[in-house]
Amino acid sequence: MSRKPNRKFFFNLIGVVVVAVWLTMMGFLIKRVQLGVRQPDLVHKDSIIDIAEAQREWKEIFIRDKKAGYAVSTLKPFEDGYFIQEEVFLRLNLMGMGRDLYMVTQTNIDDRFLLRNFYFKMTSGVVQFYFTGHVEGDQLIVKTGMGKDQRTQTIQLSRTPMMNAGVGYFFQSKKIQVGDTFTMPLFDPATMAQKEAVIRVTAKESLDIRGIVYQAFRLEAEMWGRPMTFWVDEHGSTLKEEGFMGLTTIKSSAANAPLDMESGTDEDFYEITSVPIDQALPDPMRLNYLKLRIHGIDPSALPSGLAEGDDDRQAFYRDIVVIQKEELPLKAPYALPKKDWPISFRPFVEPEFNIESDATEIIQQAREIAGDDANPLSVARKLMLWVYRNLDKRPVVSIPSALEVLKTRMGDCNEHATLITAMLRAVGIPARLNVGIVYNRNAFYYHAWTEAYLGNWITMDATMNQMPADVSHIRLVRGNIDQQVEIMGLIGNIHLELLDTRHD
Repeated sequence: MSRKPNRKFFFNLIGVVVVAVWLTMMGFLIKRVQLGVRQPDLVHKDSIIDIAEAQREWKEIFIRDKKAGYAVSTLKPFEDGYFIQEEVFLRLNLMGMGRDLYMVTQTNIDDRFLLRNFYFKMTSGVVQFYFTGHVEGDQLIVKTGMGKDQRTQTIQLSRTPMMNAGVGYFFQSKKIQVGDTFTMPLFDPATMAQKEAVIRVTAKESLDIRGIVYQAFRLEAEMWGRPMTFWVDEHGSTLKEEGFMGLTTIKSSAANAPLDMESGTDEDFYEITSVPIDQALPDPMRLNYLKLRIHGIDPSALPSGLAEGDDDRQAFYRDIVVIQKEELPLKAPYALPKKDWPISFRPFVEPEFNIESDATEIIQQAREIAGDDANPLSVARKLMLWVYRNLDKRPVVSIPSALEVLKTRMGDCNEHATLITAMLRAVGIPARLNVGIVYNRNAFYYHAWTEAYLGNWITMDATMNQMPADVSHIRLVRGNIDQQVEIMGLIGNIHLELLDTRHD
């Protein structure tokens, strides 16, 4: 039976994609790792001091001075290396409702803190996401799901990485001093991305935490153009961390860290991350042309969706973006099923991380919806309408998986976009994810939608049942979650100026 969303609730859903991306960044902050330019590698065994005893650290997590969660991590010596477990408990206010999130990472690392294997799990309500991985030579073998749903993916490694959960303890194995620069390879399980981490020791200063004064090293880094700062004591234990959007963690204890979690933060996370505009858009559903100036952009660090060049729908000129509504083709230049796609289209018809278009359940459901229809245009509409009608529209704080969404039948824009993308690919229609912002309630909110190739690339928003999507959909990034983190450099920094509009 189809589920029709409450309109007010429905329109409050825009923006949840930024939660998943923000959690990735929060993970970097909690684990004391930030990204930067490549520097000489300082991870050598002869410069590392063995940690002989088990360690445990507790931290409280704050957003704009309001407690939002806590984290606890444990390290134990194990088989010529270490076993580490890190747990994060978080409560966010999404549309006036408290949403709880639990993340756990377990990892085995060698005595240089380099990865051997790991287990990662994220739980939010009834939605769970988990996977495991292990290093074999220069490859990382990742498995998601269990039983008949288990899937294996191989990631080519540039070199054996560290896990986020292990990097914090790295500082306990080093004698640091002002002027040091630390660089290390890093694998992040939340985004399946390999990165280079750079941290600089910039000063030694006094730090007051709840009336106790510590002599601490100040460490600084930059991530997506955002400054990140943290302080460690002379033994390498982390005392405090500060990031963007008021994100802060503070050293705590087993007794204090879980306290005062009932209220969580009283600021709505979507409102915190919304993008203001100088004036309201007139009748946005009827617009066929939109011209805006984006203030606060660093031209040297543009997201790929803006910097990759113009297309028929969206063009970007320095700080000005122009969007024109697409015209649906009268007829697609191919019929279904089509299997002989050129090489340039193959990434958009094949499965990838969490877009399980080759899963039996997704193929069967997509084919049942499509029936005997060979017209890509009408099949795309049928699939979009099915997703729109059959997904319970509610905020879900998790990493979206098309297979999991098909089972739970719930989610927000990211879940809708991921499932429709997988279904389109399952019937042979090229499809790709878009992440950007969309207009609602006199502001823009972060959002996810899909593009399908129907002779031209046509936008589809299964959350809002639009094909093509209205021109207030401004693309910032194309791609899966490993590309979506690029938007972090814009959040809280940009605002829009309306220059011109045109209606039907």
